[in-house]
Amino acid sequence: MSTTIDYAKARELMVEQQVRPWDVLDPRVLDVLAAMPREEFVAPAHRNLAYTDISLPLAHGEYMMKPVMEGRTLQSLALDPTDDVLEIGTGSGFLTACMGRLAREVVSLERHADLADAARARLVAQHVDNAQVITTDAFAYAPDRKFGVVCVTGAVDAIPSRFTDWLAPGGRLFVVRGRSPAMEAVLLRNEVNAPRIQSLFETDLPYLAGAAPAPTFEF
Repeated sequence: MSTTIDYAKARELMVEQQVRPWDVLDPRVLDVLAAMPREEFVAPAHRNLAYTDISLPLAHGEYMMKPVMEGRTLQSLALDPTDDVLEIGTGSGFLTACMGRLAREVVSLERHADLADAARARLVAQHVDNAQVITTDAFAYAPDRKFGVVCVTGAVDAIPSRFTDWLAPGGRLFVVRGRSPAMEAVLLRNEVNAPRIQSLFETDLPYLAGAAPAPTFEF
């Protein structure tokens, strides 16, 4: 006998029992996580796991962040309706959709065409019409504009200078940096004299393609 999941109830429990206890207290972030149907952004085989406290696999060895990580990311960015966001790593499109609800515009980069196509369809289905997904590698992307916010959804060994070059004056960048398993999430602010980096919390994420540490050889 199959069990029908009450996704609305599961979403409420996710917010109250997972996200909020992780000190995600921004009401706009909690509201968007409570409203966005996460089950519509995962593979059909994983729908029953959409609201569990685990990372969910995507194609090509990519992963969807845990809900708590998504909540911490959104809260750290402190998005407002005037922000234009560049997301590096679309994945499922869930974080893209949430940022679309909180910001003025989202441009999201995804290197895998099939993931990009699926994310576009999900954004359309959820009526997120201020977010676009571009199929490209972040290390080949050459925008003709600056962004107020850059959000990197995969870890980096060190923050690439090209990512900070895309920030407008006063802009902010969220990224997880370091060596697994002891990585730190940071918020970089593009201030007038020099970038200022704020350490946010410890975590562990898979590396963004092209941003992993160089291999070391032991003799």
